[in-house]
Amino acid sequence: MEHELLIIIPAYNEEKNLPKVLDDMKEMGVFKYADVLVMNDASSDNTNWVAKAYPVNVVTHVFNLGYGLAIQMGYKYAVRRGYSYVIQMDADGQHDVKNIKNIFDELKRKDEDGKTADIVIGSRFVSGATKYKIGLIKKFAINMFSFIIKSVTGVKIMDTTSGLQGLSFKAFLYYSIYTNFDDKYPDANMIMQMLLLGFNIREIPAEMHQRQIGKSMHSGLKPIIYMIRVTMSIFAVLFRYNLLKKDKGILKDGIINKKELEN
Repeated sequence: MEHELLIIIPAYNEEKNLPKVLDDMKEMGVFKYADVLVMNDASSDNTNWVAKAYPVNVVTHVFNLGYGLAIQMGYKYAVRRGYSYVIQMDADGQHDVKNIKNIFDELKRKDEDGKTADIVIGSRFVSGATKYKIGLIKKFAINMFSFIIKSVTGVKIMDTTSGLQGLSFKAFLYYSIYTNFDDKYPDANMIMQMLLLGFNIREIPAEMHQRQIGKSMHSGLKPIIYMIRVTMSIFAVLFRYNLLKKDKGILKDGIINKKELEN
């Protein structure tokens, strides 16, 4: 570990997109204040060798674990290496590298009550964000999830499916436990879970781009499957929190209660 910030980039067959992401990081000086971890999720192309041409750490999975587990493996890596902050972003170039410094600064910024954020979401839909075109089904899902989260927690989250997020140590420590993180689509369900448990979540405007090469994991009929899957997971979160009372005491005075974490 050279820095307190680790950037996690899950990558599956991104040999054509990943170089630009890493080149932009180099050009903008990101390697000077952050370590980078590429989670190569058993890519069948040259993603592994492309990543190793840069000053980054690479973990290559023997089998394809999927997006959620690839991210969670990155959290486990961050915990064991002693990082204080994590920023997760996509390898396909949709998340502009310019967002990294803004998210990092927001993670460390204290509000009027002297509190820092546990999770900072790079949002496409708050004031100041660049315009971003999404499909009707995805837009409906985002609005529906936003409504549900607001109804249950009282907190308005505009971009409930953004994969561009920064996390404090206590947030990714909690996520690193296998049962605490969705292994398929960790989006609105995880936001609701963390809000219910008392974690502090903020949104800041982000600059994002459309994918130029390759297919998104939400292409074709996948948005419909995604919407159904995340909706079911939201109900699972509510069941876990309200009926099982799982981790209700995880935060005590803003600090992780390790006894609760071990249960």
